Amino acid sequence: MFDLLYYAHLIFLFLGSIFCLIGAIGLIRMPDFFTKMHASSLIETLATGFILLGLMFESGFSLITVKLVFIGLLILFTGPTATHALARGAIIRGLDPNKDNKRSIS
Repeated sequence: MFDLLYYAHLIFLFLGSIFCLIGAIGLIRMPDFFTKMHASSLIETLATGFILLGLMFESGFSLITVKLVFIGLLILFTGPTATHALARGAIIRGLDPNKDNKRSIS
């Protein structure tokens, strides 16, 4: 049982770090604001969720796990709300999400 929890926490921490890496590459490579915002929301929901889940498996059932659950719920509710607020603010400022903003390859 101990080995199963040990390997589960390693897998979830690895998945979280992979999603952090994919999101960071997405922030660099994406062409416009809205796709970059999508990459950052990937980091804040999936990567943080997997990392917190890995830490929960590592800590076992204790007060630390309860605190990690509360942190996860806080991130789960505030992350998409902040992303929505950013997108709405960008649209109100006049940034068009349907505009074709392709980078020139030179």
